Amino acid sequence: MAIARALLGDPRVVVLDEPTVALGIRQTAQVLTLIERLRSRGHSVVLVSHSIADVQAVADRIVVLRLGRVTGVYDADATTSEDLLAAVTGAVAPERRGRRPAPGTNDRSAR
Repeated sequence: MAIARALLGDPRVVVLDEPTVALGIRQTAQVLTLIERLRSRGHSVVLVSHSIADVQAVADRIVVLRLGRVTGVYDADATTSEDLLAAVTGAVAPERRGRRPAPGTNDRSAR
């Protein structure tokens, strides 16, 4: 219902904050399918989630925040869940495939 309300007025950008957090497997799949449909209709979707699997299922680009700071910007097709988990937890990523430097940083190791 909240997602339907967010679509009133045909917005260009839809922000979803933890939309699958309290859902079962079937309902989560329905939300992820809805996100794909929104994208196919030209909407930009910002998905805030702790579920790495959900994010990887629908994202083009993944921005990881840790303690309120951007720790990495990733190409979803070129990164692994291990890379993302390392960024989320602060551990060192085993490889940096698909990682781009965070906007406004001089992170040369990400190139």
